[in-house]
Amino acid sequence: MADTHPASALLYSAVLRPHRSLGPRGFRILMICVSTISLVASLPFFIVGAWPVVGFFGLDVLLLYWAFQWSYRTARAREEVKVTPLELTVRKISHWGQASEHSFNPAWVRLHREEDEEFGLLRLAIAERQKLVDVGGFLAPVERAEFAQDFGHALAEAKRGPRFS
Repeated sequence: MADTHPASALLYSAVLRPHRSLGPRGFRILMICVSTISLVASLPFFIVGAWPVVGFFGLDVLLLYWAFQWSYRTARAREEVKVTPLELTVRKISHWGQASEHSFNPAWVRLHREEDEEFGLLRLAIAERQKLVDVGGFLAPVERAEFAQDFGHALAEAKRGPRFS
């Protein structure tokens, strides 16, 4: 039987992931273009006998490929935020798969915000006593502000306590 007690009702849930603007199809197109340009640019060097230069052109392509692979690997990181009337949990999972979980009482937390007039919301953290946990560090300032607004509403709802019918 499902737990339907108002104190365990899920008020808010979000999974935050780093954004990558270049998808798999775009990555393939980029690598084909870079490889083609590299091949065409290295061909004259190969013809005149300076064949070691071809290896450096290939090395550039390989380094670019590795850089993108690393970027896609770091995109596996995520943060899971859940709010109920009695508990706020933040679960951070690194791109290596290592997880850390932070639990708070929503009645005692506050949102710590660092804003800049020009750039917007630079930092958002959950503060409880001496404990400060950053949330949404890999989001753009506009996305972080939207998340902060929704998250703030959920925290306000949680602070009002569970609603019994």
